[in-house]
Amino acid sequence: MAIIFDKEHAIFHLMTEHTSYFIGIVDKTYVGHVYYGRRMEDCACGYLMRVDEMPVKNVFEKEGFLDAFPFEYSTWGAGDFRNDCLRVRTEGGYRCCELTYDSYKIYNGKPKLKGLPSTFENQGKKAETLEIICRDVCIGLKVILRYSIFEDNDALIRSVEVVNEGEEKLYLEKVLSACLDMDYEEFQVLTLTGSWARERQMEFRKLGYGCQDVASKRGVSSHQEHPFLALASANITENTGEVYAMNFVYSGNFTASAELSQFSLVRMSMGIHPDGFEWVLKPSESFVAPEVVCVYSDKGLGQMTRTFHDLYRNHLIRSPYLHEKRPVLINNWEATYFDFDTERLLTIAKQARAEGVEMLVMDDGWFGRRTDDRSSLGDWQVNEERLPGGLAALSEGLKKLGMKFGIWFEPEMVSPDSDLYRSHPDWAIQIPGRTATMSRAQYVLDLSRQEIVDYVYESVAAILRSADISYVKWDMNRRLTDVGGACLGAEHQGELYHRYVLGVYELQERLLQEFPNLLLENCSSGGGRFDAGMLYYSPQIWCSDNTDAAERLAIQEGTALLYPLSTIGAHVSICPNHISGREVPFETRGYVALAGTFGYELDITKLSHRERQLMREQIALYHKYQPLVREGDYYRIASERENHEFDCWSIVAKDKSEVLVTYIQTRTKAHRKSQRIRLAGLAPKTMYYLEGTEEHYSGELLMQGGVLVPAMKGDYAGKILHFIGK
Repeated sequence: MAIIFDKEHAIFHLMTEHTSYFIGIVDKTYVGHVYYGRRMEDCACGYLMRVDEMPVKNVFEKEGFLDAFPFEYSTWGAGDFRNDCLRVRTEGGYRCCELTYDSYKIYNGKPKLKGLPSTFENQGKKAETLEIICRDVCIGLKVILRYSIFEDNDALIRSVEVVNEGEEKLYLEKVLSACLDMDYEEFQVLTLTGSWARERQMEFRKLGYGCQDVASKRGVSSHQEHPFLALASANITENTGEVYAMNFVYSGNFTASAELSQFSLVRMSMGIHPDGFEWVLKPSESFVAPEVVCVYSDKGLGQMTRTFHDLYRNHLIRSPYLHEKRPVLINNWEATYFDFDTERLLTIAKQARAEGVEMLVMDDGWFGRRTDDRSSLGDWQVNEERLPGGLAALSEGLKKLGMKFGIWFEPEMVSPDSDLYRSHPDWAIQIPGRTATMSRAQYVLDLSRQEIVDYVYESVAAILRSADISYVKWDMNRRLTDVGGACLGAEHQGELYHRYVLGVYELQERLLQEFPNLLLENCSSGGGRFDAGMLYYSPQIWCSDNTDAAERLAIQEGTALLYPLSTIGAHVSICPNHISGREVPFETRGYVALAGTFGYELDITKLSHRERQLMREQIALYHKYQPLVREGDYYRIASERENHEFDCWSIVAKDKSEVLVTYIQTRTKAHRKSQRIRLAGLAPKTMYYLEGTEEHYSGELLMQGGVLVPAMKGDYAGKILHFIGK
């Protein structure tokens, strides 16, 4: 790892173990992108910007230069007509910005971003940071481009800070966080798309001329699109081909785009969505844009995935549970919905404890007059008619059973039918004089206001102080509409979306400061806010409300493209599944949930003797394999999304001493032979023994020749194979 400035060539070189990122300064004026790819040492690479083909010093042809130069950070209004990163309006109403190079700083360490999640140095693994300072002297604007690298990872972390050095206000209409200009090489665009209950489906499409983008304008990162974009070579596989990827460390509105221009040049960009965004920047004030994680791989999607996984495990997730076993939990939602009391919960807990479950999570319905989803959000007081003695009595009852206690909240919302709303109707996000759009019979609280943030925090904290609570499921079940803030004033209404996200971050940061040992799991109608920003506060996120193991294959595959398995909330649920109606064998439901945090979402009192026996076996497997699943390297071996017959993945220990293979036969066929599975990531010369048999194979044989998995009867039959190196 190193960052250097080659004065002779006016080139910055950012080096990780396997990659190089070059930035060039042209004519002491323009900051240009030179190269991102496989590591190389030679800094005499500035010619790749093609400046000799552009009229740099010819003021009569400046527009032609600006519209073709590979900018490191693009601006709007001066002549670059491609997708821009920065738009600024002056008090006079003029919209034009042109940044020129001023100076730079290289220093050890990695700065925090005030009020925002950000990657950090950890466990003695050093970081280094480059700051390139640019200015538009005409409007008094300074822009700091930040780049950080870690010595144990190949990712490049980018962020931007905009400072008003002038004497008048500036209006920021768009501030993206990263831009990457490069040559076109028959790229495919890879995105993660979907909807509620089918989040993060991998989608490839050819990059053509013009702009292809994904975005969310829903106030959250969303079920429909994901703050991720990759450009991959046409022949990309898990192990071969090049890929350039960006992932946004942010939980609100975003845009990510890939544009192919008239000169066959490609521009990738990512940041806060400009729709509905405007930030007033007073003299001496600054605006900090969230981080973008950039990853380059020349060994296919698999290497990209493992780079993201290691970065997030080692430099983003802060929870004390990161490297610890999570308790096996049972959530009462699909067992009882709103129909429960203390006695029923303790009955479920007692039977679950007998099978090895370690925590009961009480879901929605424990507060106010909440007997359905139409009232009481915001009234975070225990309903003692339903729970006599309150949460303290319930937690004590669970403690006597040897179980921990978890609880569900939806703190960002308010029901119109609530004491809170009747007392403070102006606390909901709304536009005066307009009938607000309702969703799920609830509104969103205006977390841009400090008094509301304080109220919400104290409401949650008071509950946590009242009983022995180990776990919180933090839910957020609707999108932002009618976006107006009662206290922002006309000039600052465009700040509400971002200030809302900052309010959420403040709430969760304060919660973790007061309750440092709390296991926090984020949720948003399932996976509607599963993003890197939330992982800074919670080590796991509920992946999807769809618990159908068959559909979870694609959902968890797309999620694991970026995020470690230990972050993926996954439970075994009942069949027929409550959403899809599908039947999947109980064993297979367990195998799929093992590729996540693992738990149960069902009424244990209705399970058969055989199912309860399988439950004990599954929990034993979890305890046996969870260190490997949590810490190991993830490999996609085969995807049912592509072959429509079977799914297979493996987890390899960091020291390559063992590998756990999960195989799911999604479609059975008559007269079918065994399936050959080629493993990956093993030590070629190590001998691996298949647990429970006398079979043994060299790592080389398992990777090149493969292992044969016999055909099984029935759709969605599953099997796990555990190989131990000797």
